[in-house]
Amino acid sequence: MPDIRYRTQSDRLPRWHFTLGVAVLITVSALAVGLPVADGKVTELSEHLAVYHGPINVGIVRDGPRALLIDCGDGTVTGALPKLGIKKVVQVVFTHHHRDQACGAYDLAAGGTRIGVPKAERELFANPTSYWNDEKKLWCVSASYRPSPLTLTEPLKVDEAYSDGDELTFGPAKIRVLDTPGHTNGAVSYLVEVDGKRVVFSGDCIYDEGQVWNVYSLQKGFAKGDRRIGAYHGFMGDRWRLVESLGRIKDLHPDMLVPSHGRLMSDPAKAINTLAVRFETCYENYVAISALRHYFPELFTDYAGRAGQMPIRPGVKPPDCLRHFGTTWMLVSKTGAALVMDAGSASVVERLKKMLDRGEIKSIDGLWVTHYHNDHTAGIGAFQREFDCPCFADRRLAEVLTKPAAWRLPCLANDPIRVDRRSEDGQSWQWHEFKLTAYNYPGQTLYHDALLVESGELRMFFVGDSHTMAGIDDYCAQNRNWLGRGVGFQYCISLIEKLRPTHIFNCHVADAFTFTPEEIRFMRKNLDRREKLLGELVPWDHANYGTDASWVRCHPYTQQVRPGERVRLGVVVTNHSTKPNTVRCRAVLPKALGPARTSWSKLDVPAKAEKPLPIEFDIPMGVPSGRYVVPIDVQYGQRNLPQFTEAIVDVK
Repeated sequence: MPDIRYRTQSDRLPRWHFTLGVAVLITVSALAVGLPVADGKVTELSEHLAVYHGPINVGIVRDGPRALLIDCGDGTVTGALPKLGIKKVVQVVFTHHHRDQACGAYDLAAGGTRIGVPKAERELFANPTSYWNDEKKLWCVSASYRPSPLTLTEPLKVDEAYSDGDELTFGPAKIRVLDTPGHTNGAVSYLVEVDGKRVVFSGDCIYDEGQVWNVYSLQKGFAKGDRRIGAYHGFMGDRWRLVESLGRIKDLHPDMLVPSHGRLMSDPAKAINTLAVRFETCYENYVAISALRHYFPELFTDYAGRAGQMPIRPGVKPPDCLRHFGTTWMLVSKTGAALVMDAGSASVVERLKKMLDRGEIKSIDGLWVTHYHNDHTAGIGAFQREFDCPCFADRRLAEVLTKPAAWRLPCLANDPIRVDRRSEDGQSWQWHEFKLTAYNYPGQTLYHDALLVESGELRMFFVGDSHTMAGIDDYCAQNRNWLGRGVGFQYCISLIEKLRPTHIFNCHVADAFTFTPEEIRFMRKNLDRREKLLGELVPWDHANYGTDASWVRCHPYTQQVRPGERVRLGVVVTNHSTKPNTVRCRAVLPKALGPARTSWSKLDVPAKAEKPLPIEFDIPMGVPSGRYVVPIDVQYGQRNLPQFTEAIVDVK
């Protein structure tokens, strides 16, 4: 695995945390001011309505000894029901399809409990295998991040599917279904009217006043007029639809909001209004230095001219020693030798062959790879078959290029690429009249590099897709764009300030550009503020937990094994906090693979560090060939995160 390390970074202290406890009853007054509630406790909202506080909040609608649950989390809610006089769960209705909402439902369904789900997400409950067996959902993903990897891993029996406006009656309670997409495409909320109260169970639409559970779930394309961008470019792209959904909830004038993750809110309008304002503040900050303004200016005319928006710099003509085509830059020496940077398609090979035939270049001496995205690497296989020259990449990036099946990242193809020379950060070498220096460059992706080329007064800096004249390319949260001084784009900007390049080059842009010292200070100040703003938007002790979808990941992500062999994987945990955290993990095995769960593994992760926690299990003899998705339960500090990530095992 790449050696990804933090540098120094400032953090806020944790605002709150869960503590584990046994099931007891508490009154709603304890939640009126937004106090944290311990796992296993129950809040009675009225005679016929309660909330169980586990890994998620589970709604309990009572009718004598019977109950209807709204979501069920990991199923531990069933241990609290006898204290409420409940003997049977008749029905469970779900707000959305994520595993942490529904992983405890299988035993309930097996016991006769009826399962109701949003109609738009029925297949994700009833037939998740079609998602996991679709290779297009795993590799070269750029068009859509819905559904997410938090999709269920095994089918769940579905008895009913609900659409907007549907109504259910359970005992004295009237329950209305409300479409509230945003966190997922098909999410719904439930308005429960009982005992004179109107309570909305809102799923993950909102966490608390002005907060959401995470930001990366909002990755989605959007349009303005005739101009549209896809999900890959859609950082926070579904916030508009989420705000509309919350507006529909607010129009119901509920007495209380019950989120799946978070605190019960007794002033829903204030909670929703604060979130809408924070969304807009965060996005205006984001747009101010976004490279999207260069690529899609029509989508951001509302922000043009606002105070706090960095002007877009003009481009300049590249030096004569360079050629640009597609996503490829090529450096040509006075001898006619060429160094190619990225090969996004096989057409690059044909173009290079014609240039050689015409004598425009004399030889091809090497290939430098800036990052793993398939629009920069899809032609490398053909390139390496045609040209006998070394391939260079930063050693961290090389781990992704050579073993792509071990990773789940945007725009990654499952085709290994040979890397002949793995560079270290700051390593220099001479190539003809040019001095080349390699740098680790965690910009557009965490696994990215840059190349400084020096000759005479020229200091040319090739940064892949990390910058345009408008600022920084951080429009896909799944790329792992960390916030904080000394990491992510803060580190990259500091490197530009230190190296003072005469020209900066983006693989998609034909012109060169630079940043002035004033613009560098502007970008750094903007990112400092973004760290604070996004930190307020999510309920973690650092913004990166809400923006980094891979802060807990499995390595390798996919692997092939045979019956009788042992599976070995690491659960890699990135501690974004300023203090050490203890993590415990276990695998939740599919039925065909034997015992329900492995034993817990435990590890202390230092502050600002990334460490793997090993998990092993055997594949029984006689297991049918096929794909098995293995979720991982995570306990991080005092947070309980059931089935928070997953690994894929292909049995051959």
